[in-house]
Amino acid sequence: MVTIIFAHPWHGSFNKTILNTITTALKKKRKQYHIIDLNKDNFNPVMSEGELALFSKGQHKDPLVTKYQDILTKSDEVIFLFPVWWFDTPAILKGFFDKVMLKNFAYTESSTGLKGKLTHIKSTKVITTGQSPRWYLKYFAGNLIQKTFINATLKGIGLNHAKWIHCGDVSKGAQAKREIFLQKIANDI
Repeated sequence: MVTIIFAHPWHGSFNKTILNTITTALKKKRKQYHIIDLNKDNFNPVMSEGELALFSKGQHKDPLVTKYQDILTKSDEVIFLFPVWWFDTPAILKGFFDKVMLKNFAYTESSTGLKGKLTHIKSTKVITTGQSPRWYLKYFAGNLIQKTFINATLKGIGLNHAKWIHCGDVSKGAQAKREIFLQKIANDI
């Protein structure tokens, strides 16, 4: 099953159009999928003091965490779809990792660092949009999506070899450019 983790609050956005393109392509390929829409689910990304007290034990008290972990357990592909804000992931996605990717579910600790447990997920795609083109994010803005999100966070939970697909200049982008990007997404899914 393919799980799409969608982190954009506005359903009139280009990100929502990308989501629709992905689901259409998956239906054509007769692939089962599930959408985790963090904003629509009203997921609270803020970790409370009570939740933090459970964190070191790999426990939680949020029913959405249980739901999301169950979905991820059944997934063999994951697609993250989000806008790049302040050169990084939106806060709701960061909170998703803080609260859902818990010890003994997503990783274990070893003497050499984290050992990812989500290795049953064989394909990971990171699809982003933003004002900045990819070259700017990579060479001038710290390359946080590649270095931190993909190379550290995703690898830390066992999601290796993630493919990053980015569409920059979204607010100024011509419709033709968006259509080309959507076709690329449809072909890559």
